[in-house]
Amino acid sequence: MAKPARDLLESLFRTAVAAAHPAQCLPPHLPDFPARGHLVVLAAGKAAGSMTEVAERHYLQQMAERGIAEDRLLGVAVTRHGYRRPTRRIELVEAGHPVPDAAGLAGTERVLALADAAGRDDLVLVLLSGGASANWIAPAAGLTLAEKQAVTRALLRSGANIGEINCVRKHLSRIKGGRLAQRAQPANVATLAISDVPGDDPAVIGSGPTVPDPTTLADARAIVGQYRLDMPESVRRALADPQNESPKPGASLFAATRYTVLARPADALRAARTRAEAAGYACIVLGDRLQGEAREVAAEHARLARELSTQRRRVAILSGGELTVTLRGHGHGGPNQEYALALAIQLEGAKGISGFAGDTDGTDGGSGRPDDPAGAFVDDTTLARAKACGLDPAAFLTDNDSTGFFNAIGDLFRPGPTFTNVTDFRAIVVDTPPA
Repeated sequence: MAKPARDLLESLFRTAVAAAHPAQCLPPHLPDFPARGHLVVLAAGKAAGSMTEVAERHYLQQMAERGIAEDRLLGVAVTRHGYRRPTRRIELVEAGHPVPDAAGLAGTERVLALADAAGRDDLVLVLLSGGASANWIAPAAGLTLAEKQAVTRALLRSGANIGEINCVRKHLSRIKGGRLAQRAQPANVATLAISDVPGDDPAVIGSGPTVPDPTTLADARAIVGQYRLDMPESVRRALADPQNESPKPGASLFAATRYTVLARPADALRAARTRAEAAGYACIVLGDRLQGEAREVAAEHARLARELSTQRRRVAILSGGELTVTLRGHGHGGPNQEYALALAIQLEGAKGISGFAGDTDGTDGGSGRPDDPAGAFVDDTTLARAKACGLDPAAFLTDNDSTGFFNAIGDLFRPGPTFTNVTDFRAIVVDTPPA
């Protein structure tokens, strides 16, 4: 891929990520240290390590200035493997994502124990970001970790959107769907969240552990039926058990809670737009809430880019939101890489058009390693270079093997952990050649 196009696309991604990093968005919103009692920090998600690092540094300085004993600050943060940040007082646990693991289970039990022990004079500060649904894993009574892992895998393969996935998760959990706030009573609970979901709904971000849950057991059962998910019998029993219904809007337990969204996908897109305009491009922002099959959305975006090219426009097309992949093949690659592969196929080598799709957390699908690809680049040479290597792009797409395709031609993007997460970021740049 041509270096100028790649550099511009990568700069748009990094600008978007920087706007949502905890160092930028968290400090202005941190509440005062409680007058009496403890500050209990409970964090989860891909930004949990960086959010905890920033918050701990802030409070330790404040405590030193005010002569507050350090043992009044405690907590546990659970983040994805490879997303660790240095902390002094607050325990940090690395755990599985997107499939939960035993480390996450153990860390979540410590989180629940701290919530259970919180008293009226304590402040429970919940730092939440995308990935929390996998990191905070506390199976409902009668379910095992292995069964929750099986449910997660089935949901991820189904093509269900994030709201649907989290609806099922919430009704199989002892922490999700408002239950953490329930466990923390009578303490005050303040949640600071970085949104990774279309619409920034607190009930969906991290499966809403501190807010009312408007979804029901019946909704969860309907999703299982809609996607014809093969669930263990224990899971079906759990979804029929009224004891697993989540706290609902209007419940008195939420009177002592407050919730703030610190950074949104729209904030990231706004920053990228400013960067693109500074580089001389008009911008079309398709929104931060796009959903749908990655390959279908890519086809729509390719048609728009080609139309703009025929108009001899110099434009950047930006979008966010979480796309999905319905797995039918046996390859590797997340929705960003699949989008990029489908985009390249649909563009058919159209001159002057380049594109990028990447997950703002730094990894897209993959094996759960921190060095998994975040996405991929395409340009007007992608198909020609693939052909020269003897590759059939359509065959790779059919096999859901976008990672294999882009790895072979050297266009994977591996930034490593970004320590934040505001959904996917996509950019198409149209640089129409002179007549």
